This record gives sequence, structure tokens and C-alpha cells, in this order.
Amino acid sequence: MKKTSFLLVVLLSLLIVVPTTFAQKKKLADVKEEVAATDYNDVRIKEIPVAMQCWTFRGLTFYETLNKVEKLGIKYLEAFPGQKIDKKSDRKMGPGLSNADMKEIKAKLNKHGITLRAFGVTNFENNEEAARKTFEFAKKMGIKVLDLEPKYDDYSIIEKMVKEYNIAVGIHNHPKNSKYWNPETVMKNIEGLDKRIGYCADTGHWLRSGINPVEALRYGKGRIINVHLKDLDQFGVKEAQDVPYGYGKANIHDIMAELTLQNYRGTVSVEFERKDEQPDPSKSIAKGLKYLDGITYYKGYQELIGWGGRDYSKHGWNQYGPGYFVLDKENGIVSSRGGMGLFWYSAKKFGDFTLDLEYKCETPSTNSGVFLRIPDFVTSNDYIGHSFEIQIDDQADPVHRTGAVYDANPAITNASKPAGQWNHYVITFKGNNIKVKLNGKLVNDWDAKPAGKIKDFAKKGYIGLQNHDDNSKVYFRNVFVKEL
Repeated sequence: MKKTSFLLVVLLSLLIVVPTTFAQKKKLADVKEEVAATDYNDVRIKEIPVAMQCWTFRGLTFYETLNKVEKLGIKYLEAFPGQKIDKKSDRKMGPGLSNADMKEIKAKLNKHGITLRAFGVTNFENNEEAARKTFEFAKKMGIKVLDLEPKYDDYSIIEKMVKEYNIAVGIHNHPKNSKYWNPETVMKNIEGLDKRIGYCADTGHWLRSGINPVEALRYGKGRIINVHLKDLDQFGVKEAQDVPYGYGKANIHDIMAELTLQNYRGTVSVEFERKDEQPDPSKSIAKGLKYLDGITYYKGYQELIGWGGRDYSKHGWNQYGPGYFVLDKENGIVSSRGGMGLFWYSAKKFGDFTLDLEYKCETPSTNSGVFLRIPDFVTSNDYIGHSFEIQIDDQADPVHRTGAVYDANPAITNASKPAGQWNHYVITFKGNNIKVKLNGKLVNDWDAKPAGKIKDFAKKGYIGLQNHDDNSKVYFRNVFVKEL
């Protein structure tokens, strides 16, 4: 009796534990609240490269499309299967092209200054021979992304090809009731697979299906491989028509903000399908591109702590003096250790520029700074007397406090956020004038001259971040520069 009772207790405990072990997968509805709580107006939107999905010009040949794309100033392309290459032949885009054809097409792309990045939407049978034909074609053409809509749910062959060829796959959605109209279906099929298999997110088809594209993107966070960016005149209507970006129901601003928050590193493909503007919807596309430019905060900026393809890199940076900066390769944040030293960008000198960055102090007494126009390679402390430091130190006297040009010109006002919160510096150096904005407030406007520790200064120089000492841990992220 005792053994039986013990077994019953064990079985009952398993019945209680098992349901919690296999927790229910996250649903699309689960992200509604977190999206609603996100202030997208506060997001500084990064410049995400624009591509052209050739389906936009489906009434033209591939070579005619290249002319249109170049005129629009777009540098990336997404080809679709079956588009005629030119008017002189019956050649069509896809795996059936000969090596000579592909060589000719690549030469044309190069002539127009356009990179073929993606191919789709395409399909193949669920066998290795069929899959390999498409992946081999993509490899030869330099294509980085294949957009698929598999009829099957077993992606084991797709995953094998992705690993072998290092070509990503985005599962594309068409409107309700196609196989992948619901983002949950895609997530179910890609879960546990190589992360180079994810979504080809078509915002227009989500709109037609009554799905909020921002919520769908948040749901697919970390698995967004490609984006077909569309704006439509109606929500939840299958017959809805394309309109220029910013003039429809998609909320393009928040889509781009969400992609920024996710640190999306692909392209967004223009796919303008409206039939009554065929064969050349360039006018509407140009209007939409103008809107995109208008909402892109970092338009024309260079990211100094750059993306290396799969993670962030300190490429171009050097460390002088004691201590160092540690880079979090996933989020691009550098944090100081020890000091006093200088982490400086040695790849290029800057003359007139705007430097845009965020920093965070670990304690109220943190001491650091941003150095401008360092004249030469840093091999000694001599740089201190020949460059300018925009100070970070909330507890110092006015001429050495946050926002001051260190030892030369005090800050106009105090605009710092408390330790533990991110601050936003915008520093413009034009000619001899230095303007400093901190968290949106002008804190310094000074015509530079020798003063305090500054003996003289150069017209061009390097940019540096200071690690001051063990008790002054500081973090930097989103370090961007724009030459003026």
C-alpha cells in the first residue's frame, strides 16, 4: 500500500509539472500591449537600405528595370523568377540561366551600380536536387536572400542548404487565406531552425489580412530576414491598393522605428503592385522615398562602431593608454574599464561634422569625455593640449562639467539625466564653431580658440572616447558621424 501511494503521488506531480514544462507558444496577440507601450516617436530611425523588388516593373524587362531603378537612386535589387531579361531573347530570370547569361547580367548590374541582394518569391520541391538548383543559382549571382513560400512544413532540406551555402531564407506571406498569411504559422515552422531562416515580411499583405504590420514585426523579432515594404489605402481589405509610403494605413514611420529597435540589418524592398500605374510607377515610388528620407534620423550618417555582417565590430578603433573598452557585439554598446586612456577612431580624420552619440554613466561621479579633432595618431598624452574634449562629469565645477568644452568654455545649462539613464549628445564642429546639444537642449555654442589646456587645434582630426578610471565606468552606443 505504501509503494502504491508513493507511485500515485509521483504520477500526480508529473501531471502538474508537464503542462508548465511545455508552455504554450507566444501568440501574435501577446505582443499587442508591448507594442502599444512603445513610444515610436522617441525612436531615432536608422537609415535602412532600400531595394527594388522587380515585380514593381513586371511589365518591363530586367534590363529596362535596371534603368528605372538607377534613376530612382536605389542601389539594391530583388529579382523575381520569370522576368524577361531583355527584348532580344526569351531568357528569363532564374536558375535556368546559363553561366554566360549570368556573367552578362552581373556586368549590367555593375554598370548601373546596383547590387542584386535577393530573389523571390520562388519555390522548389522538397528534395535536395531541386533545392540545390536554386541555391546554386543564388550563389553564382551573389544573392544573399531567397524568399520562399514552401508548400510543405518540413524545412530540413532548406536548413541544410542555408548552412551549406550561407544564403538566408525568408518565408513570404500572401493575404488571408494563403498558407503563411498568419505570422504564427511561419514561427511554428522556423522555431528551432537556423536563425538564417525567418520572415520575408510583406507589410501590404499583412494589412490586407487585417494584421497590424508593427505587431507582426515585433512578433517575429530576431527572425526578420527580408521586408517587402508597402503602404495601402485600406486596412483589412483584400482589394486594397498601394499608395506612396506615408500616405496610407501601414504606419510606415512606426514600421521603420520597429525595425530600428530590432537592429534590422537587411534591406526594405519597394514592391508597388498597383495595376493602374503599370508599367512605370516611378512617380509614386519617388514620393514614398521622399517620405522615408524625411523620417530617417540618421540619413547620411556613418556608424563608427559598425556592423560587421553578423555582429558589431571595433574595426577602425584603437586604444591608447591604460584601461580599455569592452564591446557587446550583439547590441553595439562599449563600456569602459580602468584608465586614464583613450579609445579613438583611427580610420579617418573629420573636419566639419556632426557627431551623434548616446552615453550612460554608471554612477553620479562618473568622469569621461568625447574628444574632437585629435590632430595625429595618439602615441602620448600630447593630444590633450591639441584637441577639444566635450566633458562628461556631472559633479565638477562649471568649466569641467558635462556639456563644457573642457577647461575652455563652461556649459550654458545642465541637461544631464541621472546616472543609469542614457543621454544623447549632438556635437557639431563647423569651421571654428562648436555647438553641443544634450538631450535636446543647447548646452554650448563656442567659437573655438586656444584656451585653458588647449594650446592650438587642427582643422581636421580624429574622434575619441575617454576611459577615465576604475570608478568612472561609462557606456557609449549609437556613435554616428555626418560630414558637413
